[in-house]
Amino acid sequence: MFFDRKPKPAPQEDLANLKVQDARVRDTLSIQGAAEDFSDIDFTVDRRDVYEAGGNQWFEVSGSWRDRRVYLEVHTADVVDVFGNFDGRRLTLDAFGLTEDDMGEIDQRQNPSDFIDFEGKFWLYRSSREMGIFSEGHDTGRGFYCWQFQEQDGKRHLSIRKFEGDPFSASIWTTVEPNDITVFRGA
Repeated sequence: MFFDRKPKPAPQEDLANLKVQDARVRDTLSIQGAAEDFSDIDFTVDRRDVYEAGGNQWFEVSGSWRDRRVYLEVHTADVVDVFGNFDGRRLTLDAFGLTEDDMGEIDQRQNPSDFIDFEGKFWLYRSSREMGIFSEGHDTGRGFYCWQFQEQDGKRHLSIRKFEGDPFSASIWTTVEPNDITVFRGA
């Protein structure tokens, strides 16, 4: 009896139907109507980082658009959730009228009734915990502490991060529909 021992070719990737969870460095992403003027945000991914907290993992891709760095955070658990940081602002605790002691107290309380008043909106406390970030191509990562807030009755999220030795930094993230993102495979 004769058996063909040739390895079967790997299945071809369906380049016409790539999803955001398939995004990798050198891909170009287009986010429909995500800019302030409702134009598309198009950027080539030049960095992909993996985050973890507890047993959860997700990734972030970023690149340059209109002379600023933009980010997409992609959670791929049971449902794909995507958040975009497109405005380029890097905020400090001063912007919120908060101190390091205030952040420690918020973390100690872990109270979902806590909130921040910023830009005429209430931002409700959601969680605070230690996280790790691992840049693609590196074996070791960096730890940081993160506080998460959600805009009351809105689609925006506020992330305040503290890396050891660095000042607090904050950024605003907007919920993005995964179907509004087109992925073009890079070289």
